[in-house]
Amino acid sequence: MELREELKQLIIESLALEEITPSDIKDDEPLFNEGLGLDSIDALELGMALKRKYDITLESNKEENQKYFYSVRLQILWSQK
Repeated sequence: MELREELKQLIIESLALEEITPSDIKDDEPLFNEGLGLDSIDALELGMALKRKYDITLESNKEENQKYFYSVRLQILWSQK
């Protein structure tokens, strides 16, 4: 499975988004607020799922984390660091 689709599936499964499919999540669309509409609790859950699956450590810098969580495309770039 391509990383892009894997990340979309992880978002759906870890946040129990039952009515969302991977094709509903656009690569450049914001995941929070407008766009997919996720909130801060979703961010914590998604961060934990990313850490478990990819062994990614989140920074303590809130602005830096917000940048990486903006969209699927930015998550892909971040996970390839």
